[in-house]
Amino acid sequence: MNKEVKITRTWKGWTTIENADIYENLLVNEIFPQIQKKGIKDLQKVNIYRQNKKKEVEFLLVIQFNSLDSVKAFAGDDYEVAYIPEKARQVLLRYDKIAQHYELKKELKLSN
Repeated sequence: MNKEVKITRTWKGWTTIENADIYENLLVNEIFPQIQKKGIKDLQKVNIYRQNKKKEVEFLLVIQFNSLDSVKAFAGDDYEVAYIPEKARQVLLRYDKIAQHYELKKELKLSN
């Protein structure tokens, strides 16, 4: 990975059905607004995906950056370690301890 490539960071966490809305609201109204206030250069966007299962709810976070340096500004030098604030840990059942990182190679626009 180099500075000039687009990087997508993915991470999953699971919570109870009862805590799913609490966690989603925490992400939207507290965690990511605090991250945005840090002014991390080249942090493009965050997508929050949610899948309801029988006994739990799975969340997939997809965060897009314009450089590896901005990933490190977000997560630190050991950027593969998942970033999970304490309030989030309190409502999650379990979570990935390592985030995955992908280089964007091609983006195909399929609609007009």
